[in-house]
Amino acid sequence: MDNRSAQLVMKQIADLRDEIQQWERLSSSIQELLDLSHSGDESFRDDLEKEAERLNQQIDRLELSTLLAKPYDKGNALLSINSGAGGTDAQDWGEMLLRMYTRWAEDSNYKISILERSEGEEAGIKSVTLLIEGKYAYGYLKAEKGVHRLVRLSPFDAAHRRHTSFVQVEVLPEVAAEDPEVEINPDDLIVDVYKSSGAGGQNVQKNATAIRITHKPTGIVVTCQNERSQVQNRENAMKVLRARLYDTKIQEQEKELASLKGEYQKAEWGSQIRSYVLHPYQLVKDHRTDHETGNIQSVLNGDIDDFIEAYLKM
Repeated sequence: MDNRSAQLVMKQIADLRDEIQQWERLSSSIQELLDLSHSGDESFRDDLEKEAERLNQQIDRLELSTLLAKPYDKGNALLSINSGAGGTDAQDWGEMLLRMYTRWAEDSNYKISILERSEGEEAGIKSVTLLIEGKYAYGYLKAEKGVHRLVRLSPFDAAHRRHTSFVQVEVLPEVAAEDPEVEINPDDLIVDVYKSSGAGGQNVQKNATAIRITHKPTGIVVTCQNERSQVQNRENAMKVLRARLYDTKIQEQEKELASLKGEYQKAEWGSQIRSYVLHPYQLVKDHRTDHETGNIQSVLNGDIDDFIEAYLKM
């Protein structure tokens, strides 16, 4: 066994050991709760009910994690937001989604890093790429991949008319450099170094630290300009490239399988996965699962666990 394979096996062993320990700790907590409940002391009732609720939530979370058994489900995620049709409204919608996913990640105790960000001309963002680090980050966030549609009275329209905006959310797994599924030949890469573009003033880099990598065989282009170090930007750009190459390979396999079954449909802008309606009524609806809620502000503040759970259980 070579070093790369050995590292992958050791990581799998560590993940399994951690998973077993979680269930063992949960089992021990449940037994302690049962022992206390049999004591007959009524003064413990409120505390026992709170602990029972906490354990129930933990059980639900662990049960949901059993649905995440595909490669990289347990790992980090690369999430990209790209504004589509809708002009300034779409770019503002992109910034709203960035806030939503940032809030969700913070509430989930995940670490967030911005790898690339392109500002809109008047407001919002044209695009942004985040690295979200934490256990099951990719497994949960893959439910968010697709087109997100917003309907509202535009704050950028002098006549205050209703506008519809579209944003594409891309979610990729962080692929290990040693993964044999993704082989990158250095000769296939064109690496360009340039000065970062920023908001001006002190935010603009004086030195050339931004990185653009072009993968010649596929034409995939990735950029990273957020770090002050050229080395860090190159490392992050390679993370995105590996993830996109892996995703391309998986998509080709799924396309081939679906074509054999006669089920393949190309993803288009019209095939949004979720709609967020602010006017004339308030509703968020997932078109894949039919899960919906009227509490749109809560969703935009990062409360998307119910949508993720509905998708995973679908």
